[in-house]
Amino acid sequence: MWLVWLLIAAVLFVGEIITAGFLLMWFAIAAVVSMLVSFITTNVFIQTLVFLIVSVILLIFTRPLLSKYTKGDNTIMNSKTIIGQKAIVTEEISLLKGTGQINVNGETWSAKIDNPDITIPKGSRVEIIGIDGVKACVSANYDVPIK
Repeated sequence: MWLVWLLIAAVLFVGEIITAGFLLMWFAIAAVVSMLVSFITTNVFIQTLVFLIVSVILLIFTRPLLSKYTKGDNTIMNSKTIIGQKAIVTEEISLLKGTGQINVNGETWSAKIDNPDITIPKGSRVEIIGIDGVKACVSANYDVPIK
């Protein structure tokens, strides 16, 4: 029966790696403990009872503690914080050429503009009006290039 518990633990650990929700890990640990108990007794009822008891104990006592340390804070993602900020064009922004980079807060971002008729030259100041995937969307209303 130890082999069954080992297989259950392995499946649960792999499931934990895939989901990373810190839920299956506790059941996987309980399966390992049940596997160790299976070396002491062949009674499947006792092994299953140990699995259930260890699972409940781990869920009640350790999951809240771990969740406290892994819970993400409610701060806004970096990409959302740059919306509305001014940036410097470091590479000409052209929708037709598929080029464009800006520098905002010391970070380089790929940039784009919706209007294919407008090209924003390097050195211009632009305002970031949104995020589209990994690119910053900038406004066509830009200042005179910086000397």
